[in-house]
Amino acid sequence: MKYTVITGASSGIGYETALAFAARGKNLILVARRLDKLEELKSAILDIDPTINVIVHTSDLSVTDQAYTLYNNLKEYQIETWINNAGLGEASFVAEQNLDKVETMLRVNIEALTILSTLYVRDYVDIEGTQLINVSSGLGYAIAVGSVTYSASKYYVSAFTEGLAKELEIKGAKLKAKVLAPAITETEFVKKSLDAEDFDYKANMPKYHTAKQMAGFMLDLYDNNEGVGVVDQNYNFNLRGPIYPIISEF
Repeated sequence: MKYTVITGASSGIGYETALAFAARGKNLILVARRLDKLEELKSAILDIDPTINVIVHTSDLSVTDQAYTLYNNLKEYQIETWINNAGLGEASFVAEQNLDKVETMLRVNIEALTILSTLYVRDYVDIEGTQLINVSSGLGYAIAVGSVTYSASKYYVSAFTEGLAKELEIKGAKLKAKVLAPAITETEFVKKSLDAEDFDYKANMPKYHTAKQMAGFMLDLYDNNEGVGVVDQNYNFNLRGPIYPIISEF
């Protein structure tokens, strides 16, 4: 039995992506910190298709050891797709940013993603039909003043994943590595980034996508041979090859 792993599945893009993959009959392993939200999602999926096998795992990916523990706990399952969707934001000027919050963000956005990607690639590099999809951001390709550290963390995700995809190509690997780069999406993300109790997208954002729309883009990327799915400044979704220049040492 094959599974799709989705981190950060308790809300937003992760939640809707789980529903989208469930609609295709994919068995799911859902990961987040909030067990109650995962259980709600599991119930929603089983309402769609009670034959789907849904496994929930709680994990705080801001704790390095928990990234390793999560992966080791899933070694018994055959994982055809791993989606690193979990991510945090920080919206403030560098001199004013909360360093405790920044450290947590960097551990989730960079450290946990790198650990989980590396472990998955090691085990599945030569397995036909496998994919690693890392969720970056449009700000992983354009620096946002006022969110520079967040933007830089997503530059890492984009560069790491595009470079990994090239390494896999050079080695003739069967595993594909892809990067999804959303623009502003109607989720809890902005609210948490601003430490706000609520955020009105319609009142504050001239353009944005819903989480359900982004889940649709995720499926488009999953189905396509291109390695990058990015939302441009006009809020159009584009499937394309690598954006960063890649220098091969081999």
